Amino acid sequence: MSVRGADSLGGRAAVVGIGATEFSKDSGRSELKLAVEAVRAALDDAGLTPDDVDGLVTFTMDTSPEITVAQAAGIGELSFFSRIHYGGGAACATVQQAAMAVATGVADVVVCYRAFNERSGRRFGSGVQQREPTAEGAALGWNLPFGLLTPASWVAMAAQRYLHAYGLTPDVFGHVAVTDRRHAARNPAAYFYGKPITLADHAASRWIVEPLRLLDCCQETDGGQAIVVTSAERARDLRRPPAVIVAAAQGAGRAQEQMTSFYRDGLTGLPEMGVVARQLWRSSGLSPSDIDVGILYDHFTPFVLMQLEEFGFCAPGEAAGFVEADALPLNTHGGQLGEAYLHGMNGIAEAVRQIRGSSVNQVPGAARTLVTAGTGVPTSGLILGTDD
Repeated sequence: MSVRGADSLGGRAAVVGIGATEFSKDSGRSELKLAVEAVRAALDDAGLTPDDVDGLVTFTMDTSPEITVAQAAGIGELSFFSRIHYGGGAACATVQQAAMAVATGVADVVVCYRAFNERSGRRFGSGVQQREPTAEGAALGWNLPFGLLTPASWVAMAAQRYLHAYGLTPDVFGHVAVTDRRHAARNPAAYFYGKPITLADHAASRWIVEPLRLLDCCQETDGGQAIVVTSAERARDLRRPPAVIVAAAQGAGRAQEQMTSFYRDGLTGLPEMGVVARQLWRSSGLSPSDIDVGILYDHFTPFVLMQLEEFGFCAPGEAAGFVEADALPLNTHGGQLGEAYLHGMNGIAEAVRQIRGSSVNQVPGAARTLVTAGTGVPTSGLILGTDD
């Protein structure tokens, strides 16, 4: 993939298996155990066995390395293993890496996974506690002394500027939260199953960091999710209808930092997601009007609005109205606000279910799904489609 031209990856690989553990606040088992459960569930979903796997991809900030997962899951020799940086921004990039490995013949079957005890163990929402000195970490030194210690505080800076620039109030963020929770309420796998909220509930929830309220912030979850990728040709002979990888992209913007890119020319958008958007549209030949379902990374509600604008679904400052009007089915699993926070991997699984026609909130005739990974950091995205 080039930021200047289309690539030839689209249509050459497909997602053929998805598997997850339950999503909880206290799993009662190790992160390695969660990873292995998810990997085995995904292989079973695909009708494959550990012996079929020759590639594994995961994130950094993960305690279960590829070779350890391979050993524990009964997987044999590996010809490909990879690990993507930048937290939640890695989610869709794991599938991109798997697709590239399959398309080039480096591997035949690649499993992407993410597993952590993010509620009962290390909690990413607690922010910076101990950090070894690094070049990229130096940027935090400009912000931590002023109290910007957590992801919510970093996002709040951009959110406040967004509201100011477009003459909006924090209530506009509630449309994302209400939409996600409406879908989660019908999803038995979601932590907030049976628990929708209203705009009044959103407005009454306590402040975390103004202008972000509690219901603007994603959950902290224990669990695991795995995704199986193989060639489009092999996919047609497997157990489930394939979700073809129509396009995949990574993106980092100018003056990019991890969550603290406050020295850019403006704070009302997500330039890194703009890079991803341009690459996805260019390589797929699609446009916003071709997308049937949007699975947008929702660790904080304001960044969902900015993503819709970066992808061209609506004009800058107009995304809240777009969401309120249900102009695009959004986060039909409940998102990270309503289902679970698995660094976006559960969102990829929902995109696959929409293509298969098996979502609990199925969009009739869904043939193209857009999936995005973490925002505020170098990130990634996918377009998945039917095999037609």
